[in-house]
Amino acid sequence: MTIDAPEPDRTLYFDVDRSARIVADSFRNTPDPRLKQVLQSLAQHLHAFVKDVRPSTDEWAAAIAFLTATGQKCDEVRQEFILLSDVLGVSMLVESLADNAGERLTEATVEGPFHMVASPVRELGDDINVSGEPGERCLITGRVVDQDGAPVPGATVDVWQANSLGFYDVQRPDEMPQGELRGLFNTDADGRFHFRSIVPAHYPIPTDGPVGDLLRATGRHGFRPAHVHFAISAPGLRTLTTHIFVTGSPYLESDAVFGVKESLIVDFALLDDPARAAAAGLPNPFRHADFPVVLHREERP
Repeated sequence: MTIDAPEPDRTLYFDVDRSARIVADSFRNTPDPRLKQVLQSLAQHLHAFVKDVRPSTDEWAAAIAFLTATGQKCDEVRQEFILLSDVLGVSMLVESLADNAGERLTEATVEGPFHMVASPVRELGDDINVSGEPGERCLITGRVVDQDGAPVPGATVDVWQANSLGFYDVQRPDEMPQGELRGLFNTDADGRFHFRSIVPAHYPIPTDGPVGDLLRATGRHGFRPAHVHFAISAPGLRTLTTHIFVTGSPYLESDAVFGVKESLIVDFALLDDPARAAAAGLPNPFRHADFPVVLHREERP
């Protein structure tokens, strides 16, 4: 007696028209529901992208080589994949979607690739320009409150910035000590913070790797406007990662990583006030920037 073989399920064979569906279905038994959602969506969108641009095999090999080179450029102080995410606008989109700023909260922006070392713990009023980098001296003040206006005492305020030539300490380890132009502060009983620094410069992102090649190939510049980074956190409140951008800086309208939001552009006003300069330990005149911060309290009392 002859036993007929079962008819094969041809829907399981690869087919260009159904490629995304076939691959997405391969993840149907993924135990983690979030991972399943991400991978199935990735399959749908990635296959749609490939069908849209129809890369040649040589072009796809070049794309793989680009990603490989991006990974090879990463080290303990350089994260080329973050840089790639930044120049494609993805970092900014992820931050903005996760932030979902409302209730007049302070807006978030990208962390950037230079938050690679821990900021030194400092006291309120300290100078983060410890080694005396040249530049226009400034006082940066602010107050951290929640969405109801209640002060947030003891909030952690992590700051880092470039010098007046546009370099971070990790980019010039032989010239700038680690921790230069960085500081970790805690707000006072009224939620206030203040520290001394120099006005940062606009600067180019690192362009000596694959991301720089991409910018040159597409006719884009690699500059960022002048800014100071902040990461502000406190128990029970949503952590905020953001910048303040220097009013009038070049590249505010064309930031290479799309990080500028209008609410984050802050005036570094020139103050001619000998008494205040003396109290702050700064030469007169000096620049002053004030940054009021509103954080989201996860559970109101």
